[in-house]
Amino acid sequence: MNLNQLQYFVTLAHKEHYIKAAEELAITQPSLSHAIHLLENELNTRLFEKRGRNVVLTKYGKIFLEYVEESLRILDSGVKKTMALTSETGGELNLAYIYTLGSVFVPKLVSEFLKQNPELDMHFQFTVGNTTDIIQGLKEEKYDIAFCSRKEKEAGIEFLPVKKEKLVVVVPKGHPLAEKKSIHLKETLPYPQVYFTKNSGLRPEIDQMYEMIEGKPIIAYEILEDNSMAGLVAENFGIAVMPEIPILRQLNVEVLDIENPVYDRYIYMAQMKGKYLAPTTKKFVHFVRNYNNLL
Repeated sequence: MNLNQLQYFVTLAHKEHYIKAAEELAITQPSLSHAIHLLENELNTRLFEKRGRNVVLTKYGKIFLEYVEESLRILDSGVKKTMALTSETGGELNLAYIYTLGSVFVPKLVSEFLKQNPELDMHFQFTVGNTTDIIQGLKEEKYDIAFCSRKEKEAGIEFLPVKKEKLVVVVPKGHPLAEKKSIHLKETLPYPQVYFTKNSGLRPEIDQMYEMIEGKPIIAYEILEDNSMAGLVAENFGIAVMPEIPILRQLNVEVLDIENPVYDRYIYMAQMKGKYLAPTTKKFVHFVRNYNNLL
């Protein structure tokens, strides 16, 4: 059976007359009769029976009608939803980003995009996570766009740098390094550290920084999320190399610039190569590419 046959069946069930139903469907009566005949043969049952000049549903036709109408309602809802999500002026964008971008960068970016495009009836779904999980979510099409670290050996994903993120050394107040304003990373080597876990996008970058100075940090604790890392440092669990996030200004810590090695840490916009994007999502991507205050 096909969609046309089901729609013909519903129309005939309500009109109870072949000529009237055919006129409403804008087809010939023989075409309608043939379609109903094929449908009944496929179901191996009679759906209609004659009553004078009209036709009425059989007991089994009434049962079938309930399911057909429900199916068509669901299909119609799906069509409308799909069209709404992929229209030129409306839709939904599933956006994922790493923890450090949640307080300022993403809210400001999305707010500015919506202000510049007031004609859009667009809804954002936000997800916060680590780079490894975000990249996997992109592959599984949970997310349309992501802001995260760059992952090596991900040929199917396009990474576009959109923001520099300053890395600093954070120490508790009263720590031997606390009186300094900036330090060489080698000066952190004698002290235990709160370090990013291996599935963090920052872990390989900080590892690389220590490789550049031919040093190996003392890892006392590992954690994934930046705010929690800052809290542990404030309570003397160790020092940390981490992004300069807003919460640091509220904690009992000192923030030191890294004078050596010089290292540029970038945040990237990530998206699957060759994947279809709805028009409004494309508009957002174009906006990000041209937003001149990102870097």
